[in-house]
Amino acid sequence: MRVAGRARGPRPERPCRALVALLCCLPGVAACALLLYVSGSGRSTSVPAAVPRPAAPAHDAPRPRIVPRSVWLDVTVRQAQPPPRYDDKVVAVFVHHTDSPNGYACADTPSVIRCLYAGQTGARAWDDIGYNFLVDRCGTIYEGRAGGVDRAVTGAHTQGFNHRTAGIAAIGTFTAGTPVPRAMTDVVAAPTAWKPGLAGVDPRGSVSLVSSNSQSRYASGATVLLPAPAGHRDGFRTNCPGAAPTVRLPAIREAAAHLKGRT
Repeated sequence: MRVAGRARGPRPERPCRALVALLCCLPGVAACALLLYVSGSGRSTSVPAAVPRPAAPAHDAPRPRIVPRSVWLDVTVRQAQPPPRYDDKVVAVFVHHTDSPNGYACADTPSVIRCLYAGQTGARAWDDIGYNFLVDRCGTIYEGRAGGVDRAVTGAHTQGFNHRTAGIAAIGTFTAGTPVPRAMTDVVAAPTAWKPGLAGVDPRGSVSLVSSNSQSRYASGATVLLPAPAGHRDGFRTNCPGAAPTVRLPAIREAAAHLKGRT
């Protein structure tokens, strides 16, 4: 299955029909439905809030270049949606893969993200794409979920642990033995360092998170110590982000620490 070129008219790209069934990194369509991030509604229950940005901590990382969602979101797929939801800060990130084809041209990444968005807001009836950021095979970071990349936007990426976290998705399918482009894993370290870094978090450490849903690996209300950059499967019963990116997580943590000036 191949990802075709850009949209050429008012209709969504043909590959979207094929990608609708590949919307999250869980085994099977029934499992995909479980990724809804509160109780199956596909809507966040946190209260919108205008949270001031904290003072920069001693070990701050630079904000990476992030392509805005206006580059990939257009009238062919845009859905009406409620206002974004926010947390007070981001203390951890979860790394994902999108379970979509790997053989896309990087120039066609916007069309791939449109397909993912169309499936999640259409077939799954979510209010927006679930991931806060998406990274393509050439190392370009794209804004995913609406609300502002500089703010603590509540995502829909890791059931039970969407609060105070950000979801970073590697575009593709990276099971055991599948090469992960170096440009992709290198750049995943940038938002990993930057977003939790605003809260003073060391990417080589762990953070306490509270499960909001018993369909995660942990009962609702349980306080869990997880790595600051974790894999999706650390919080949810899934193979995501795939075996190949999982073995790269220690290197991503070290690269993120280097970007923050930690030794």
